[in-house]
Amino acid sequence: MVSLSRFTRGRAGTHPVDHIPPLSVLAPLGLQHVLAMYAGAVAVPLIVGSALVAAGELQSSDLPYLITADLFVAGIATLIQAVGFWRFGVRLPLMQGCTFAAVTPMIAIGSQYGVTAIYGSVIASGVFMMALAPVFAKLLHLFPPLVTGTVILIIGLSLMPVAAGWFGGGTGSEDFGDPKYIGMGALTLLIILLIERFAPPPAKRLSILLGLVAGTVIAIPLGMTDFSGVREQDWVGVTTPFHFGFPTFEVSAIITMCIVALVIMTETTGDIIAVGEIVDKKVPPRRLADGLRADGLSTMLGGIFNTFPYTAFAQNVGLVAITGVKTRHVATFAGGILILLGLLPKLGAVVEGVPLPVLGGAGIALFGMVAASGVRTLAQVSFNNTNILVVAVAVGVGLLPTVSPDLYDRFPDWFQTIFHSGISAGALCAVVLNMLLNSESLRDKLSTDTDPPAHDAVRGPAL
Repeated sequence: MVSLSRFTRGRAGTHPVDHIPPLSVLAPLGLQHVLAMYAGAVAVPLIVGSALVAAGELQSSDLPYLITADLFVAGIATLIQAVGFWRFGVRLPLMQGCTFAAVTPMIAIGSQYGVTAIYGSVIASGVFMMALAPVFAKLLHLFPPLVTGTVILIIGLSLMPVAAGWFGGGTGSEDFGDPKYIGMGALTLLIILLIERFAPPPAKRLSILLGLVAGTVIAIPLGMTDFSGVREQDWVGVTTPFHFGFPTFEVSAIITMCIVALVIMTETTGDIIAVGEIVDKKVPPRRLADGLRADGLSTMLGGIFNTFPYTAFAQNVGLVAITGVKTRHVATFAGGILILLGLLPKLGAVVEGVPLPVLGGAGIALFGMVAASGVRTLAQVSFNNTNILVVAVAVGVGLLPTVSPDLYDRFPDWFQTIFHSGISAGALCAVVLNMLLNSESLRDKLSTDTDPPAHDAVRGPAL
């Protein structure tokens, strides 16, 4: 990847993460991050809001407000994480958005207790995350390269169904999988690959953005874009605290969301370690605690400003890997764009007009890069039979809810909260298996000079 050294400014010896590129570089790179995450960012308020409309807890007219509130707080959350202040923020190029891990519990809470109980439980879980962050960060020793590589690999693979849904024109749509959607997604991916192969270095850094723009332009005459929402939206929209009423605090709802908070912290830990590996920036326990604490603060703000729990977005980790741009201030600029989109609903509607198949073509590259980053981390591991087993079982467990989403529907809600997310299930499995099979006492007992080489780890020692 091309270096940004000639585009950045900073003191000699400053890590590339802290370099500040000029605006002409920051603007397109930041917009690229926003486009990569936009569909995922608005999906949670759309899904939860639609379910609460069906349950009679919200009106259809509330959905646009939920989206703008989400974008506004996502921008603030991204600034907290990327820029940081005091002990809040990991100060790495991470984008923040609403987590999918909380969707099912929030719908259940809202349907039973009302929308204000959702926000009460979200605020309480944010406080819980901030309080637990230093303790959780001390468990960093449980995430050696074997575990982190496995978790990063699972993150990338678990996101592929999202890309597939976009690629086919939207999961659940009547014409899902129409050849025109598949063709548009494939064309977008081809454009991205051609840019990476033939374009000059400055354009390569913007391959995803240019692919999205080109795909959207091509889709316009084909009737695959819909910008009607631009006309319907107001020019200015202000997100106000407690728009739906003062939050209520139900004990069972709070306990449920605190369990979700543990899942969020596990996922965020994987994303932080992943992006740290990509940008060559070591993440010590104290810095990890700062990142987890920022998630907690953002989640608390989400409850105050009528939105939901926040976490790092894995698709943007893949974008960092693709572009090779390490500076965190690209995420800073992108956070500013998100705040602007939250204040100017018409701009948000323009971005929303990007066709899903176009996003799907870019998503294949983005999510694939996340998985490839996990493989790169695993390349540091000596693959004896034990380590092969840890990776194999963790990836298998992590992909079970991905390939069969209704697998755990008959289990209790607390179990579904943890294991319905392939990322949290796979991460938990990797950590536990590594502790059980790679403990120091066990390694001392089993260590010999006859261990098979890495390429023979599956077959065993040669005869």
